[in-house]
Amino acid sequence: MKVMILAAGRGERLRPLTDSLPKPLVCVAGKPLIVYHIERLAKAGFKDIVINHAWLGEKLIESLGDGTRWGVNIQYSHEATALETGGGIKKALSLLGHKPFLVINGDVFIDSLPELEEGDATHMLNGKLAHLWLVDNPSQHPKGDFSLKAGLVENKAIGDELTLTFSGMGIYHPSLFDGTSDAGFPLAPLLREKMALGLISGEHFPGFWCDVGTVARLDMLEKRQRDLV
Repeated sequence: MKVMILAAGRGERLRPLTDSLPKPLVCVAGKPLIVYHIERLAKAGFKDIVINHAWLGEKLIESLGDGTRWGVNIQYSHEATALETGGGIKKALSLLGHKPFLVINGDVFIDSLPELEEGDATHMLNGKLAHLWLVDNPSQHPKGDFSLKAGLVENKAIGDELTLTFSGMGIYHPSLFDGTSDAGFPLAPLLREKMALGLISGEHFPGFWCDVGTVARLDMLEKRQRDLV
């Protein structure tokens, strides 16, 4: 199974750090965020990784190269301007192939990967177009994104106390993007459209997860990682 790491965002809320480097290269405990992902993917046996880039993308290429040092093959999908999550994935489909693939946001931190087998993920989708991992709602997003009911992800209902937050990790079938625009578009509305048809499955991710979207959360994560040493 191929993997895509989303790394094209500007990282406005992490400025001034992201004025001089792309957000996935921001360091936590001396190591770039994206390198934690690559190391975990390599350890789990994943070999083929696609990384999209826009803002200061040349620095990602200079820093990561072709992935040889981790025993993986890295290919890059260049975006002249960031195409948002959905548009970025669609542009990279020619590199990702015709089978389901794993996508991970480059600006999240996890201690471990979701439980999945390296290889063809068609069986995990079981006829669905996507499989998402959801996490407990963080303090900065207390109302969550979606509900998880009987293995299906649904649009959250008003007052639903069982809502969870999308982790930024999911397996997608290429056909999810059939008929979508070649211009930039966010992924969430597309997922919601397919949820209404019962075509998005999911599960709870119990591991540590942090959306490193602000300097305050970066500082919190830095302290956590150093305390673990």
